[in-house]
Amino acid sequence: MNTLQAGDNAPSFTLENQNGETVALNTLLETTQVLVYFYPKALTPGCTVQAEQLRDHKAQLAELNTVAVGISPDPVKKLKNFETKKELNFDLLSDEDHAIADAFGVWGLKKFMGKEYDGIHRISFLIGQDGVIKHVFNKFKTKEHHQVVIDHLSAQ
Repeated sequence: MNTLQAGDNAPSFTLENQNGETVALNTLLETTQVLVYFYPKALTPGCTVQAEQLRDHKAQLAELNTVAVGISPDPVKKLKNFETKKELNFDLLSDEDHAIADAFGVWGLKKFMGKEYDGIHRISFLIGQDGVIKHVFNKFKTKEHHQVVIDHLSAQ
């Protein structure tokens, strides 16, 4: 796994969101910087807490010129279910073949309860409007992810 770092150009992507609509990174960057956060699986405890916190702090992120988008290998239908059940208010993007996760360097070997498997590592990237990665968030607890991001943005 070769994770992208601050200063790297973010890979361009176009993926389907939970509503089956096409979302392109380049389009988002026309108006704001973007927090691209990768998460392993919709409706699991850690991913739910992380998404709910971003939902609850969406306005605060907007004040800091930032919009969040979540990317997972879940199919569109599961993302819609996640959005509906948890009343999420931002785009969840489907990367079923994990091509975008590979491009960002967040797909790789994981260990859980003694088992090894390939999957998404929970890493977030702050991408400036110029398409360059400004910061990589890779050390946080899911319930504190939003605050780590907000603290970083506020300090800029």
